[in-house]
Amino acid sequence: MASLLTATVVIGGAPIVIFLWPAPPKGQKKTSIKVSLTKPISQIANADAVKFDAPTSPNSAFIMADGGGDNAAGDLAFGGFVVKDATGKVNVFAINCSHLGCSIALNTDAKTFDCPCHGSRFHLDGSVLHGPAANPLSHLNWKQDDANPNTIMVDGITLGF
Repeated sequence: MASLLTATVVIGGAPIVIFLWPAPPKGQKKTSIKVSLTKPISQIANADAVKFDAPTSPNSAFIMADGGGDNAAGDLAFGGFVVKDATGKVNVFAINCSHLGCSIALNTDAKTFDCPCHGSRFHLDGSVLHGPAANPLSHLNWKQDDANPNTIMVDGITLGF
């Protein structure tokens, strides 16, 4: 009886496991994406940010490290911001608003990230200043490129199209 019950659970559970951990679509390859910044991180002022986009040749996207709301760990972003908060701590955020995924923009006067779609606003540390977003911005995993101070390496994928 135990063997029959175990076999039933395994057969019934296999499709669920495949659904939860799908293989990446054909043509996608995880990689570190080299991103050129308009200025080195050391020259970004405290309470300022620099925008960057995913390379289009080859077609690439960044992988979100965490998330909430419309964003989840593993979701894709096609741009981001390198940010130095008021204390000088460096963060790299995906460009996607956590409310419904619209692209945020840097408001240089207010020192906030603003979403043009529904009015959400975020502090430069990624936390929510004003809703409807209820979750902070998603981080991107990154590291400084040792060879070039204007370059960072961001976790991402190359797309097969």
